Amino acid sequence: MTDKKIQVESLYEEGEQWTQNLGDKTIHAKHMKGKFRNFKWLAIIVWSPFFIGPYLTWNDKQAILFDIDKRQYHLFDITIFPQDIWMLTMVLLFLAILLAAMTTVLGRVFCGYFCFQTIWTDIFTKIEQWIEGTPAQRRKLDKAPMSFNKLKLKLAKHSIWIAIALLSGITWMLYFGVTWTDYFKGDITFTTIAITAAIALGAYVFAGFMREQTCLWICPYARIQGAMVDGQSILPTYDHYRGEQRGRLKRGEFVEGFGDCIDCHQCVAVCPTGVDIRKGQEYGCITCGLCIDACDSVMEKVGKPKGLIRYTSLAEMKFNKPVKALYKRPRLIIYASILLAALSVLTYGILNLAQMDLKVLHDRQPLFVQLSDGSIRNKYELKVMNKTNKVMPISISFSSKIKNLKSKKAFKTVMTPSGNVKSIYVYLTAFESDVGADNDVIFVVKSEQVILEYETSFFTPKSM
Repeated sequence: MTDKKIQVESLYEEGEQWTQNLGDKTIHAKHMKGKFRNFKWLAIIVWSPFFIGPYLTWNDKQAILFDIDKRQYHLFDITIFPQDIWMLTMVLLFLAILLAAMTTVLGRVFCGYFCFQTIWTDIFTKIEQWIEGTPAQRRKLDKAPMSFNKLKLKLAKHSIWIAIALLSGITWMLYFGVTWTDYFKGDITFTTIAITAAIALGAYVFAGFMREQTCLWICPYARIQGAMVDGQSILPTYDHYRGEQRGRLKRGEFVEGFGDCIDCHQCVAVCPTGVDIRKGQEYGCITCGLCIDACDSVMEKVGKPKGLIRYTSLAEMKFNKPVKALYKRPRLIIYASILLAALSVLTYGILNLAQMDLKVLHDRQPLFVQLSDGSIRNKYELKVMNKTNKVMPISISFSSKIKNLKSKKAFKTVMTPSGNVKSIYVYLTAFESDVGADNDVIFVVKSEQVILEYETSFFTPKSM
C-alpha cells in the first residue's frame, strides 16, 4: 500500500485547481489513457465522412453534391429539388428531438463525443501536445520569453493548425461543386473565397484558441441543457458520500475519517473545460467521462475501488433509486413518438420522390374569352418539372365530359430540360351550350416511366 501511495505523490503537481475557467487562462488538459478517452478518439469516425464525402462517386458523378446554380441536391441516387425541400424540415426536426432525447438520457453526451467543436479541439490539442509537450511544459512555454526554440515550436503548431483549418474550409466547398483545381488555378469566386476563409478562421480560432469558451459562451446548448436533464439522466457524478472528507494521501500515514478522494485534482487536470466534478454538476461539463478515467486510474494506484466518479443518475446517487426503464419516462415516450413520426414522413418522402411534377395554372385575367364564333376559350399554363438528370420527352393529353372540347393546337411531344420547369400553354375551346354542370378538365402528362394527372375547371359566363 505504501508503494502505491508513493506513486501518487507526483500526481499532485500535475493538477490545477479552479472552480471554472472563465477565459482568463488557457486550459492545457492532460491526456490520460482510459476507455472514455479511447471512445472519444473512436468518435472521430463520425466526422471522417466529412472529409471523404466529396471524393465519392456514383454513376460517374459526385455522389454528394449541392448544386446551387442548378438548384439540385444529389445524394447518391437521390436528386432533391427545391420543391422537395420540405424534407429538410423533417431532418432538422428529427435531429433536434434526437438531441433532446440523448440529453435526457445521457446528458451532453453529444458535446462530449460527437460535436465538431469537441473533435476539432481534441485534434488541435493533440497536435499541441506532440509539439510542445505535457501540460506543465506547455504552461511553462507560454510564460517563457520569446526565443528561437519557442518561435520554432509555435510556428510548427500554428502551421499545422492552419493547414487543418484550411482543409476543413476547402472540403466544405467541395460539396458545392468547387474543385481543388479551381483553387490552384484561382478560378473561384469571391463568395467561395469568403466562405472558405470564414470556415477556416472559425476552426482555427474556436478549436485552437477559444476551445471550451466556445461551449460556455457561444453555443446555446450549454445554457438550455438544464431544461432537458432530470433526476434520471445518467451523468458523470462524484460520489460525495464515499469521497468526503477528502484529504491528501501521505506516505505511511492513515488519517481516520478521510474518504477515498485523495484530493489529487487529476479529475480537473484532464477536464477539457476545467470543471471540478467534485463540486457538483456545472453547465461547463460536456459529459465526456475523462474525469472517470483519471479517477479510476488513481484509485487503482492507491488500492481503492474504482467508481468514485462514475456515470450515474441523481436518483441513484442521492436517493439510492434505480434508473427507470426508458419506456416508463413520459418525456422520452413523447420524444420517441415525434422521432418516429418525423422519420416515417421523411422515409415516405424519399421513397416517393417523383421524377416529374405537374402543376396547372388557369389564366385568371381573364378567366375566359368569347370568340367571334360564339365559342368560349380558356387558357392554361402547364408547369412540368423534370426532376431527373437528363432531358425527358413527355406527351400531353386531356379528358373531360364537356362535349366537343377542343385544343387550339395539336399536342406534340415536348422535351423538358433536366432540373428545370417547362411551361406549356394550352388553349381549350367549347360552346357554352355544351358545358354542363360537370365542367372539370383533367390534363394528363406522360413520360416513359411516369403518368401525372391534374384536375382543373373550364369556365364560362354561366359558371360565374
